[in-house]
Amino acid sequence: MPPWSRFLFEITVTMCLTVPVVCAYFGLTSSEHSITLVRGNSVVDRTSKPKTSTDECGLLKLTRRQRKLCTRGLGMAATLQDAIRLSQMECEYQFRFERWNCSLGRRSVLQKGFKETSFLHAISSAGLVHSVSRACSMGQLSQRCTCDQSQNAFITRQAWKYGGCGDNIRYGQKFAKRFLRAAKKLGADVRAKVDEHNTATGIKIVQDGVIEKCKCHGISGSCAVQTCWKQLVPFHKIGDILKKKYETATRVVINANNAKGKVTLLKKKKNAKNPIPKSSSLVYIEKSPSFCKRTKYSDGTKGRQCKKHTNCASICCGRGYNVKSRIVTKACECQVIWCCQVKCKKCTSKEEIFLCK
Repeated sequence: MPPWSRFLFEITVTMCLTVPVVCAYFGLTSSEHSITLVRGNSVVDRTSKPKTSTDECGLLKLTRRQRKLCTRGLGMAATLQDAIRLSQMECEYQFRFERWNCSLGRRSVLQKGFKETSFLHAISSAGLVHSVSRACSMGQLSQRCTCDQSQNAFITRQAWKYGGCGDNIRYGQKFAKRFLRAAKKLGADVRAKVDEHNTATGIKIVQDGVIEKCKCHGISGSCAVQTCWKQLVPFHKIGDILKKKYETATRVVINANNAKGKVTLLKKKKNAKNPIPKSSSLVYIEKSPSFCKRTKYSDGTKGRQCKKHTNCASICCGRGYNVKSRIVTKACECQVIWCCQVKCKKCTSKEEIFLCK
């Protein structure tokens, strides 16, 4: 376990995207330490440019060492905000058909060791690495961060020339690890070890998702020379992988070796052939609640929209559903007008929606 993994990456996000009542709490730990993107009841205007990096980082509630990393140059605070939004949107997308739909209106779920908590740790750290790596290649950071320069790693033929602007995954990982070291140390209990493991899994999945893109050059497309660069896969693919790992997550217990002073995680399942969970797996320590009824861990599924014959039985927890009708207006009978116009009519139709009782 690398030294930086002793520390946990702490971000708890409060985002109010519509009315002040509709807020979502999104974070990596149960700590009260948080990044807040709102002030009072008004949403922060992200289109206006702050005077300094200190002003922009002032919107983020960070530790002193984290704020120091944030204020080294313009662009990092905005990149952190982008990572938050990216992770939150992907979490909501992956769980849109589940009883728990990534709604974090109650922080209690973050204070437990559920499978859902493990996914939040992984998707958040993955979003951070992905956003920072992409921001480097797009020139959005004023720090010493540019396109990926590791050209020799993929050279297979002498005729190839490596260029282009690759996503700087190395810097993204480096920054994430430094940010981890700057976070508050929470100890070596089972929750801390589980959170470390899942956070590292999210970082690893992004690293494994780097692909190689090449473009041919030469007379008549002979491909005598190729320009190649490294590129991150779309974040939806990262989300798909982590969702599958969530579904096969392993329940673990802590194993403390007092003689050597080491703490490891072991699968709770007895007589397991490989008692130590894989480094790329998600782990948890507590069985998740049903999320059917409103509790301190969930708002429940009452009023949730579902798809008839698909997931209503599961999401509604056997309570059934109500059918409501609504009038929907959509574009229809569209025609392309030479050269560059598309004209459509507006058609209205009656649509049925199904809401859990």
